Amino acid sequence: MDSSEEPEGSLTPVDFIQLQHYMEYSSQRVKDVIKEFQPGGRLAQHSFRERVDAVGFCLFLKTYLEVDDFPADFCQRLFRYFQHVEHDDSGKSPPPEGGGVFLHDVSCYFSVLEEGQPREKLEFTFKLYDKDCNQLLDSAEVDRIINQMMRAADYLGWDATELRPVLKDMMTAIDVDGNGTVTLEEWVKGGMNNVPLLVLLGLKMTERDGQHIWRMKHFNKPTYCSVCHSMLLGLGKQGLCCTFCKYTVHSHCANKNPEPCARTFVRSKKEIGVAAHDWIKADCKSTKCQVCHKKIKTLAGRRCVWCQEMRHNECLFLGLSSCDCGPLRDHIVPPWAIYAVPKEEDTSLLNVTPDGHILQIVSIPNIHPLLVFVNPKSGGKQGFRVLRKFQYLLNPRQVYNLSNGGPAPGLHFFRHLREFRILVCGGDGTVGWLLDAIDKENLQVHPSIAVLPLGTGNDLARCLRWGGGYDGSDLREILKDIEASELVPMDRWSIQVIPDDPQEAGDPVPYEIINNYFSVGVDASIAHRFHSMREKHPQRFNSRRKNKLWYLEFATSETISASCKRLKECLTIECGGKSVDLSSMSLEGIAVLNIPSMHGGSNLWGESKKPNSGPEGEHSEIITDRELLKTISQDMSDKLLEVVGLEGAIEMGQIYTGLKSAGHRLAQTPQITIRTTKALPMQIDGEPWMQPPCTIHISHKNQANMLMAAPTKSTGFFHHK
Repeated sequence: MDSSEEPEGSLTPVDFIQLQHYMEYSSQRVKDVIKEFQPGGRLAQHSFRERVDAVGFCLFLKTYLEVDDFPADFCQRLFRYFQHVEHDDSGKSPPPEGGGVFLHDVSCYFSVLEEGQPREKLEFTFKLYDKDCNQLLDSAEVDRIINQMMRAADYLGWDATELRPVLKDMMTAIDVDGNGTVTLEEWVKGGMNNVPLLVLLGLKMTERDGQHIWRMKHFNKPTYCSVCHSMLLGLGKQGLCCTFCKYTVHSHCANKNPEPCARTFVRSKKEIGVAAHDWIKADCKSTKCQVCHKKIKTLAGRRCVWCQEMRHNECLFLGLSSCDCGPLRDHIVPPWAIYAVPKEEDTSLLNVTPDGHILQIVSIPNIHPLLVFVNPKSGGKQGFRVLRKFQYLLNPRQVYNLSNGGPAPGLHFFRHLREFRILVCGGDGTVGWLLDAIDKENLQVHPSIAVLPLGTGNDLARCLRWGGGYDGSDLREILKDIEASELVPMDRWSIQVIPDDPQEAGDPVPYEIINNYFSVGVDASIAHRFHSMREKHPQRFNSRRKNKLWYLEFATSETISASCKRLKECLTIECGGKSVDLSSMSLEGIAVLNIPSMHGGSNLWGESKKPNSGPEGEHSEIITDRELLKTISQDMSDKLLEVVGLEGAIEMGQIYTGLKSAGHRLAQTPQITIRTTKALPMQIDGEPWMQPPCTIHISHKNQANMLMAAPTKSTGFFHHK
């Protein structure tokens, strides 16, 4: 749509990006919000004759996006946009009488953009426009639905000239009898068989094995359609590319029975262990055939999805028929290691496919299959990109989106394997989530765990040499690093918080286990302010840079207010029954450390001096002597905690920047008890809360098997701070 034709009723790309940022942090669904505007609903007074007024529209946005202070000027631009909603392709129809906006147009537009299954969206949009509930839509109503979808597609970067004829063809096919009306069944069936429409509606899982998972893509180099063999042209997103196998087509060619995607499992036990290639048509231009060693011309060759070998079409059956899964063989779970079983063999239904197959996995000698968990919400949209890349590099059956049921389905699928590794892609909180799930799953073996850090902080990933944040480098290099990594046990600690007055209101304690650290005082106060502001205004915290600036602002205000000064007057510490003397220090914070990183890279314990005399290790488990503590090093496997005192926010900044080497070493201990006499901010592994007076007990729970990367060069793959 050309914005110059409708300056009053258009959104800019910046507006649309801003709107998407708001939607990413909302848990509301359109179909639930519009109920508030129906008779008897909380906002029904703002709805009249299927429209909402300007005030009602603003309330719709605030309710749907869960934002109390939605910008007024942005709200007005969106209101004008929907006032100029098109009734036909010309875009010249007048706005609705009375100055309001059509609620069903607004709802249809947002439902296309939000998360959800395409079938549900198709049914929802149909019912929105079926006002007389006769299960029929006329052609004008269907056109309005398509126009709203076109508007959404336009701002998602689609080539509208490609999509519109595809949708028109769909409508022609749906209305078989030519009577000008469409039933719900016809509408859903037509939509579910239209590939570009499914992509627009957000199809992210396969209905059956061998089905492509398409996404619109812009290609930076000449690319050819695998169906019609013509070049993909256009300035925006020119075509569809399968996430799993990279098969590429024009949007209008996707409905012309393209070749199936690679299989991900076998149908019977007879096929288990039969290592066969899965060939996909690919643009192998200038690549040498690995059978005849001659160059392959454009679209004259095929690529094996598992070993990445490329051959001429005529050379496919001349080379070896057995597939070895190529350079990533130690990580890949090939389809011949996954098979369908009867329901009687697995009643949990945690690994059932949409078309009803229940899957099990078998061991393959001499490999260490990688179970990948990705938190798509970590690191902005970085998590989604990592998810797609791993689905291509590995078998999609071994890559799990943690938004779909958490870690349980993946752990259950791998439960019979004795040799496997786990890669968790996310922040420290995601790692903790997985470790808790492993405890509950009661696996035969405790797998070793590597971390691909997404987002900010990532203290545990830093300690294990995986870095402070993924910078978009080649994931195949990360997989090589996992092969070369070493096993390191990591202590985990139980924490029990007992309030002095159980009736006194306080925030819920976020965790019962400490993996990284526990703290009380100044740093927890800063984290609590940051967390509270992010809960109220999530759209302000949508990038790593913004988060750091906000954290700096809260640290500055905490320095001025010094809300936790004279901490020693309201807090006592005991290590195995031995009191820690705080009388000679002016502290605003106490940190209990399991790993040598906190606050996104600060080592509060610091480097240790070598002891003047005597062999190392000749001391008791509980140490509070200040001189002896100077010689004690941290070890995440020693079943001991380190206790550090902090003077304030300025000292925290000095340690982070290297102007000061460490905080005040107070103790090393296998257990600790902290008693408080007033409400204080606290945090566990970066999750803060406000805690009324209480007694806190921390003791050793167990150890997790973590993987530590080999030492990296200065030009490594990660940014450390």
